[in-house]
Amino acid sequence: MMRSVTVLGATGSIGQSTLDVIRRHPHRFRVEALTASTRVDEMAILCQEFQPSVAVMADAAAAAELQARLSGTGIEVLTGESGLCAVAGDAGCDTVMAAIVGAAGLAPTLAAVKAGKRVLLANKEALVMSGQLFMDAVAHSGAELLPIDSEHNAIFQCLPAGQSRQLDAAGVRRILLTASGGPFRTFSVEQLQDVTPEQACAHPNWSMGQKISVDSASLMNKGLELIEACWLFNTDPGKVEVHVHPESIIHSMVDYEDGSVLAQLGSPDMRTPIANGLAWPERIEAGVPPLDLFAIGRFNFERPDPDRFPCLRLAAEAFYAGATAPAILNAANEVAVDAFLKRKIRFVDIPAIIERTLARVAIEPASNFEAIFAKDDEARVVALEQIR
Repeated sequence: MMRSVTVLGATGSIGQSTLDVIRRHPHRFRVEALTASTRVDEMAILCQEFQPSVAVMADAAAAAELQARLSGTGIEVLTGESGLCAVAGDAGCDTVMAAIVGAAGLAPTLAAVKAGKRVLLANKEALVMSGQLFMDAVAHSGAELLPIDSEHNAIFQCLPAGQSRQLDAAGVRRILLTASGGPFRTFSVEQLQDVTPEQACAHPNWSMGQKISVDSASLMNKGLELIEACWLFNTDPGKVEVHVHPESIIHSMVDYEDGSVLAQLGSPDMRTPIANGLAWPERIEAGVPPLDLFAIGRFNFERPDPDRFPCLRLAAEAFYAGATAPAILNAANEVAVDAFLKRKIRFVDIPAIIERTLARVAIEPASNFEAIFAKDDEARVVALEQIR
């Protein structure tokens, strides 16, 4: 069966890996639409290769430039959030890779969900922000939601088919969520005071964008994944245990009541979970070399340190607070990470900004998506005030 794929965030690391898998299987996948933010040169090259029906640039000036570059190709160029939502929900595709980083990915991902697509969820912030509303939309539309984050995809693979949201019925005792620990895993509190954006973005195992790299360094990425796991698998932080695993080979595990622990292993290469989602329930070649366990030798595990990395605690507290608290957490984190990358604050200021924002912004019922977006806006203003 030929699947028609729209890639939201085509020029990012997940988008590039997705297109690499698609490139290997031209008889299985066709690219319907590609989207990006501002990278016109990269998008023009991708459009020439994959010949999508539509290309979208979030930035209006970038869209105008891409339109000129693609003149005569027949590729329609759209712009802004409206363009992103249009291609995500368009009847021309049946599969949407949701790989736009941050809160900006919520609206187009939701459009794909409401249209009943197979949604390959690599944008964790969409589910973190909207939680129950997002999962209700999935249930209402009949969309097929497949997790692409390596940890959540590992959990999905370790659960019985069709029981990803029925952990008790499946006999699950705990979800063991692994974390690499990031580049500062062994740093002391004193050493963390002076780390630079360059150090934070130099992940020891994974090749990722700047924002997610900083999140990995602060363990906020694991905090967001903790919240995402709770929604994806219908559980709570009390049944999700984070294990720091520096080798990043065991991507996560599921602990069963009978004492069995099932783990999914693989090289730290996002093409593996992407290929799993694109072809599910089949398996296809992803360009990932076989895992050499003899070369690895041994696996190590550590407990996360909440004193050095408080973001994990803040994420769990936000989940338990419920309502709009996770949206506030996410917005404050995005603002703080951006400020750190621009050298306006220190790395250790990131959790402080988040905690102060959570204390100052009123948590209100997440009754609809408009309320979530409004709280997201409010939290960003307050986080900027804390930075100033």
